[in-house]
Amino acid sequence: MQVKRMWLIGSALLTLLALFAFAQLSPAGVQAQATIPAPAVPARTVTVVGEGTVTISPDIAQLSVGVEVIQPSVQEASAEARKIMDAVLTALADQGIAEKDIQTSGYSIWAERMGGDPMMGEDGTMPDRYRVNNMVNVTVRNLESVTDVLEATIDAGANNIYGVTFSLDDPTTVEADARAKAVENAKAKADELAMLTGASVGGVVSISEVIGQGGGYFGGNFARSAAYDSMGGGGGPIAAGELSLTMQVQITYELAQ
Repeated sequence: MQVKRMWLIGSALLTLLALFAFAQLSPAGVQAQATIPAPAVPARTVTVVGEGTVTISPDIAQLSVGVEVIQPSVQEASAEARKIMDAVLTALADQGIAEKDIQTSGYSIWAERMGGDPMMGEDGTMPDRYRVNNMVNVTVRNLESVTDVLEATIDAGANNIYGVTFSLDDPTTVEADARAKAVENAKAKADELAMLTGASVGGVVSISEVIGQGGGYFGGNFARSAAYDSMGGGGGPIAAGELSLTMQVQITYELAQ
């Protein structure tokens, strides 16, 4: 009786094993084991760079004003340069320029080694001398006073003027307008390219801003050189003109049939 019971249990186990093996070999089982994701079909795309330009009037001017002194000793040169620059800073304050709008951009001292020269004297040498340069960048927020500010600094002793640059104090709004035009321009370019290839433009795949100078770049009639006598004198009229701010964006669109 016990042997018969063990035989029945063994038969049941063999039956279960057979059913499990059949399930593994069935089409459904084979299909489940052999499933491989189909390779993604690369999307057809077109990439363009759009450009948008906005013309505006500047609202600030940047001036680069400096003092250059040459003396036989470094102490004399430094003291004289300091004295003149103090007078220049006072003149700027008198013109209504705030302290925050004046920043030192360069200060240097170096010796000029003259060396031997038969024309200089009995010993054929010329004494060394020392040159001091002190430069400041100035922001002028009242454009009508640019000429007056320059003349005041020259009268105070400034003898280096490195031009006048006009720009915007806060270009955020103008950049947004130029950026919107750049997107429109990019879409027009993509539509044209798609039409030429028998396709149509779909959705945007990616977009990025082409970084220039500060997110965009100014162009046009915004920088004027101001020429002055290096030993002083009055300045000529300064015209602000206009600015053109350009923004660029790169956009990739999906192409549809």
